[in-house]
Amino acid sequence: MNDAAPRTHDLVIVGGGLVGASLALALEPLGLDVALVDAAPAGEMPAVFDERSLSFAEATVNALDALGVMPLLRAAGGPIRRIVINRAGDFGQARLEAERYGRTEFGRVVVARDFGHALEARLDAMRGLTRYRPARLVGTSLDGISRRVMVQTPDGVVELAAKLVVGADGTTSALRDALGIRTDATDYGHTLFVARLRTERAPDGTAYERLTDDGPTALLPRADRHYGLVHGVADDEADAVDALDEGAFLARLQLGLGWRHGRLLACGARSRYPGRRVIAKSTTAPRAVLVGNAAQTIHPLGAQGFNLGLRDALTLAEEVASAMSGGPEAIGSDTMLVRYAERRVEDRRRTLAFSDRLLRVGTARGALVRPLRSAALLALDHPSWLQAWLVGGARGYRGDVPALCRGNDGRRSA
Repeated sequence: MNDAAPRTHDLVIVGGGLVGASLALALEPLGLDVALVDAAPAGEMPAVFDERSLSFAEATVNALDALGVMPLLRAAGGPIRRIVINRAGDFGQARLEAERYGRTEFGRVVVARDFGHALEARLDAMRGLTRYRPARLVGTSLDGISRRVMVQTPDGVVELAAKLVVGADGTTSALRDALGIRTDATDYGHTLFVARLRTERAPDGTAYERLTDDGPTALLPRADRHYGLVHGVADDEADAVDALDEGAFLARLQLGLGWRHGRLLACGARSRYPGRRVIAKSTTAPRAVLVGNAAQTIHPLGAQGFNLGLRDALTLAEEVASAMSGGPEAIGSDTMLVRYAERRVEDRRRTLAFSDRLLRVGTARGALVRPLRSAALLALDHPSWLQAWLVGGARGYRGDVPALCRGNDGRRSA
């Protein structure tokens, strides 16, 4: 261990991915001394910024526009004008139209790598930011009114001290483990393959969610005439599907999706992820807080994960701003963290429940389930309070909504 005095910051963010970088930008107007600990070396993108497609809800687009990120995207993103949900072997489908709700779109589909480049450009221009990279957390301790974190760098272990340390370091969060926060994990029994898919008919703004016994298949309309594909298969089939060449993989998809998109023409490199969720039993500890996937990793069905994590980050930035009126020590205080956790309860609870129930009901087998599920899909296909509730969630308005998410809507909750 280096015996030198710790390097002091107002706030340390562990994790420079989607949510961690967004949090740093949200804190910029506060004039704080912020440190960002990132595992990726300078000049390299974190692994999350790959070719996968990210679905940004309307509230997320509003916030990222306010943070100056959306204007820096190389492509504006593909608009989601409608959402179609159906289930293989069941009768009926749900079709949600943005136009019915006075909107041109529910959100946008953005390529993760493009988003990463835009975030990086904003971080490079950010005032008051110190970046430690490549670096990884190796320990933490509490020291009065500050928390210390030890990070491994190429030059050895560096100790940092801050009034608040934020864990934005993903599903296998090292900070969460170091804090002793336990998790509840659910394995859904399927594996997800993510890729870019080109079809004979170009996307028209429709996002598809097709549910099956073995997991969901989603198609997200990108701006480059491709779809972002998420294809779920049973775990015991995953290795065999992974071994398929492009032609055989496309044939498998064609059989499952049918011909509404025309012939499936090409598929980019496929990435593979476990279908599971990991929920932290607490999102706070003394002078520490978890956000994004470190707090809750949820199934991508419904495309809620990053949208929920961004709302974590923006709410935290609001609470830090509010705490500053009570003096520097109030940042990261028990009072501030209790208030933050209370504000996140409703959005977190409703989003986790929606994701889990949609997946469980959608993949449930049995003759008794099918007619009930078909009836539910038919009910969702018509304007009603239930459809409006679903649309509000799809747009990113659940619970206590951060101000940046509301844009010109002036809306607080839904």
